[in-house]
Amino acid sequence: MSDEPYYRELPDGTIKQVNPFTGTKVWTVPGRGARPLSKPVTQTRELTDHDRRATCAFCPDNLLSTPPEKTRLVKREGGLVRGHDLLRHVPADQLDATVPEFRRIPNLFEILSWQYWQLNWGMDLPRASRDWQEEYLSSPEGEAHVRSILDAKFTAMGSSRRGEDLTSDELREASAAFFAGGHDVIVARRHYTDEGTTTADVAGSASLTVDEHRAFMALTVDSMAQLHRHNEHVRYVVAFQNWLKPAGASFDHLHKQLVAIDEVGADNESVLPKAVLDPGIFNRWGPEFAAEHGLVLARNEGAIMTVGFGHRYPSVEVWSTCRADQPWRVDDDGIDAVSDLLHAAHVAVSDDVPANEEWHYRPMGVGVPVPWRIILKLRTSTLAGFEGGTKIYVNTISPTALTAMLLPKLVDAREAGRIAPMDLGEECHIEPGVLRAGRVD
Repeated sequence: MSDEPYYRELPDGTIKQVNPFTGTKVWTVPGRGARPLSKPVTQTRELTDHDRRATCAFCPDNLLSTPPEKTRLVKREGGLVRGHDLLRHVPADQLDATVPEFRRIPNLFEILSWQYWQLNWGMDLPRASRDWQEEYLSSPEGEAHVRSILDAKFTAMGSSRRGEDLTSDELREASAAFFAGGHDVIVARRHYTDEGTTTADVAGSASLTVDEHRAFMALTVDSMAQLHRHNEHVRYVVAFQNWLKPAGASFDHLHKQLVAIDEVGADNESVLPKAVLDPGIFNRWGPEFAAEHGLVLARNEGAIMTVGFGHRYPSVEVWSTCRADQPWRVDDDGIDAVSDLLHAAHVAVSDDVPANEEWHYRPMGVGVPVPWRIILKLRTSTLAGFEGGTKIYVNTISPTALTAMLLPKLVDAREAGRIAPMDLGEECHIEPGVLRAGRVD
């Protein structure tokens, strides 16, 4: 197939790319990419037990520093969620009764507030959310917790209000977002790795085991389904992970974010009309392009991992090959397949590299199939004046160079048993039409 107009390699080695799905223009220029993916941490100190348990608001000793917990996963042999039990709506006085490996909590500062849904859509507090709120506030511990969190939020907003001064009705109104809001955070237990010795040893996705990462993914998918279930006005749940401060993370503590919105997002607005006219666009410019250009990194029974092109940053793409094209409609095996390849990508990249994880799939109310894929973007450079003035982005590492960097690391990780079994590189067979989203076999 012809790569024009999306991918051109010029005689001097410059690669001009246009993302076939979004139209983003990217150049990779020879000599700009001679730099390592990660930068060593320069200021470190030895870890204390306090560091491991209470470095930030997401740490195990600070469960009352975040809003009421919606869901937690507790590790148990034979547990139904990848070796974990799923507990919903844990009361404030029971937060320390079990050890959560992963928690779903409301974001204290939502991108779209509860008032957004109330005033723009006339939405009332759903019955299930109201029942939970009443139950939580009925205990002295729960009421004290909510008042404390509201007090912290008011202070951060520069408000003179105090949580302890609110009447019962004011308390219910002010805390409604905690029980029915649409911006959630999925938080992992560890801030630092169990074997870490210094503050450089932060625990990212690469530090998780295969089963832990599967549980992390499963809770994220379940949470997306819950956000849709409780708000009929949600068109799309934006799922993402910012890892380390250069990638936009508030805390260097592993977490994903889910934001319910009432639109499909600009990327979908760009690609959906193209997919209507060309149903094969995702196969052609995804796995098939990668196979033709030697950019396939890995494959298992339900997913394919490739190096992408046309992104502002060096990027790895994990494509689900399932017919279902919304994560919560994919079966457990399909979710695990995506999880295993995404986990392998994080291991190959390492937790030293700032990265953004973006989830893409078919929005609600859209008839054209959109394969579920997750893009891992490595924040190895900073956008500057050239990009701002031209809207042409300089990606310092070519797709071929990124493949050459990551494939040996994947081989080493597989040999060491750090990642799940999978085919790598030339072992992978990519047949035409491998992405089956929306297809009836």
